[in-house]
Amino acid sequence: MKLLIKQRVFSWTDTYDIYDEDGNVRYFVKGDFFSIGHRLRVFDSSQNEIGLIQEKLLHLLPTFEVYVGGQFYGKVSRKITFLRPKYIVDYNGWEVEGNIMGWEYDAYAGGVPVMHISKEIFHWGDTYVIDIANSADEMMALMLVLAIDAANCQS
Repeated sequence: MKLLIKQRVFSWTDTYDIYDEDGNVRYFVKGDFFSIGHRLRVFDSSQNEIGLIQEKLLHLLPTFEVYVGGQFYGKVSRKITFLRPKYIVDYNGWEVEGNIMGWEYDAYAGGVPVMHISKEIFHWGDTYVIDIANSADEMMALMLVLAIDAANCQS
């Protein structure tokens, strides 16, 4: 299954629309305007808040906590590397590696591919395509992509 994440360019905060393969709006993401640390709220198509990405303050490298349905699921931190962006993902046993340009990412669970994330270039704002191997991982995949994008923006 695939999801398309499109950033709204003309917005005061980070704002994203997430579409399914058929072009239907599936989720909506809105950044808090006034908050200590970076915070993104994820809503379903009925405007119910279903997830939160919250920056963890007082860390050397960008670190974001992931909450789904009000429950803490883990955190994502950017690692110091020279060529390829890497992240510490402490939930689901996932590992993430990116290419040298930071436009392509793959997530693995025990060496098995979970999803592929690609950033489309030549678009207004950030645009990502998430190709998810198992539809049961949809929400966790979406939250991971949002946390990685937030970590990239903070570094």
